[in-house]
Amino acid sequence: MVAYYGEGVTVLYDDLLEDYPEGLAQSLAARARWRQSAASRDPDLEFLVADAVKWRPGSTVTVAFRGGSPQLHRSIVDVAAAISQACSLTLDFGLDEAGGFRSWSTEDTEYSADIRIGFDKSGYWSLVGTASVDYAVGRPLDDVGGRPNQQSMNFGGFEEELPSTWRRTVLHEFLHALAFNHEHQNMRGPCQDEFRWEDDQWYVPTTDSDGRFVPDPHGRRPGIYTYLGGPPNNWDRAKIDFNLRSEGVEDGAAGVFDPESVMLYRFPPFFYHTDPSPCAPVGEGLELSEGDKRGLRLLYPEGAESSERCGSLAAAALQALPPESLDGGEKLERLGVDQAAAARSVLNRLLG
Repeated sequence: MVAYYGEGVTVLYDDLLEDYPEGLAQSLAARARWRQSAASRDPDLEFLVADAVKWRPGSTVTVAFRGGSPQLHRSIVDVAAAISQACSLTLDFGLDEAGGFRSWSTEDTEYSADIRIGFDKSGYWSLVGTASVDYAVGRPLDDVGGRPNQQSMNFGGFEEELPSTWRRTVLHEFLHALAFNHEHQNMRGPCQDEFRWEDDQWYVPTTDSDGRFVPDPHGRRPGIYTYLGGPPNNWDRAKIDFNLRSEGVEDGAAGVFDPESVMLYRFPPFFYHTDPSPCAPVGEGLELSEGDKRGLRLLYPEGAESSERCGSLAAAALQALPPESLDGGEKLERLGVDQAAAARSVLNRLLG
């Protein structure tokens, strides 16, 4: 978080943004290309693009921890309980008779849980939806990805000290794990037009004592590409586009834009063309908004009909899958990944 001061009020904004470890973004892009290609050849495989990122309505999604104290686990479980209360999906943390919760290991060869939490990586992040059980996500020898022995969610630093906004962070990452994307990437919202991607004309690169780009002596401001290209994020343009633009985002839960959503970042005012901006968040974002709850009910409604429909579409997609990956370089030989086999595993998880 970084503080900005004005009118006697200190406001905290998100400064170090979510960023997948190296290798995850590359594998997610390759998976998306393969799924789009497969869907263009067979309508039954459109399910892989449109719906397979979501869990089956009415199902149980298991969660496990690696590292962290029992007290920290309990805190996370208590906050995440609001999600299960808002929809038909159940988050199962494996509470045992001694009051402990399910754990996972980097030595696992079978899934101990669908969502595998750790605390030892940098920053906060989560794989989106069923990517956490997709072994096409992540590199085989890495410790993050969709395989049983790989971490799928991270709360860096939570073991040492909980940040002031930790409740929002927990809800934010768990909604990612249930197929929500960032609200600023909602194609129905104003953020894409509101973002100031480029510097003000004649901006002279100027930094503060921490190396962050700031307005120059004439008040001309850095744009998003410049600001996020410097400390603490140090992103190139491709990574900025991946994290902020709406193109290529899997449409997990894109409803009406919700400025109160826990999925909306708190960017500094200079990120926007206008101030106040219609893209700026409203409220503290420490609890699920009504829009978040509506999104959960939309993705995971009560009743057997939605579950049966998901099962039927998943079964049809499973039947339509080719025996191995399609041609055209989509099989990642250097990573040892067969995209069709990985998709088959995800579909079987939805049918299980």
